[in-house]
Amino acid sequence: MNKLKIVAVIPARGGSKRIPRKNIKNFCGKPMIAWTILGALKSKYLDRVIVSTDDQEIAKVAKKYGAEVPFLRPEELAIPTIGIEPTLKHAYQWLLENENYKADALALLMPTAPLRQTRHIDEAIEIFKNKKIDSVVAVNETPANHTPYWTLIRSKIGKVTLFDGTSLKDMTVRSQDFPQKCYGRNDLIYVLKPKNLFEKKSNLYGNKVELYIIPDPSNYEADINTPDEWADAEMKFQKLRRKGILKI
Repeated sequence: MNKLKIVAVIPARGGSKRIPRKNIKNFCGKPMIAWTILGALKSKYLDRVIVSTDDQEIAKVAKKYGAEVPFLRPEELAIPTIGIEPTLKHAYQWLLENENYKADALALLMPTAPLRQTRHIDEAIEIFKNKKIDSVVAVNETPANHTPYWTLIRSKIGKVTLFDGTSLKDMTVRSQDFPQKCYGRNDLIYVLKPKNLFEKKSNLYGNKVELYIIPDPSNYEADINTPDEWADAEMKFQKLRRKGILKI
C-alpha cells in the first residue's frame, strides 16, 4: 500500500477577543501554537504540517517553529462566525491548485489544545489507516450526569423530563445500567477524508466514523477560550511536565 499523504492543518485566526493574540501568547515558555506544531512535526505519519492563518505575525511564528505557511487565509474565511470546514476546504484546494499536491487525508489540530501529545496524533491516524472509514474523532467517555440518560430538559410548557422525553420516574438508577456508553468530542484531533468537505453539507465526518477514545483525558483536554481556561491549562501542563509525561 502506498504511503498516504496526510496533511496536518492548524487553523489560527489573528482575531481573538477574550484572549488577545491567543495563538502566539506565551504558554509555559513558548507561543501557544508552537506546542501543536512541535507535536505534529514529531508524528511518523504526517506528510506536511500547515498553519492556516490570516495574520502575518502568526505566520512568522509558525514558520519559526517549523510549520509551513504556504498561503494567507482570505479575509472572508477569518471572521469569528466562520466554521472550520471552509478553512480546511480552502487549504486542501489551495495545495491542489497551486502545488498539484493532493492530500489523501487531513488531520485537524486545533492550536487551543497545547497538551496534545504526538502519540495522540499517531494513534488516531493508525485507526484511520487500518479501517475503511471516512473519519476519526477524538473523544472522552462522557461523565454519567452529562449523558442523555441523566440529562434533564424543560419543555415549552414547563414539563421536566429526561433529554429523550422519558419521565424522571423511569430514570435509570445506576450508570452501570445505561444502554450504551456516551462520548464527547475533545478537539484533540480529527482525521478525515477530504471528500467529506465536498458533500452537499460540508462536514468533518462523512458516513463512516470511528472514535479515538483518549485514555486519561483529564490530563490532556484543554479548550482554551477564556483567561480562566488558560490558567487551568497552564497548571495541567506544568503538572504533566513535573511528572515527566510530556513528550514535546
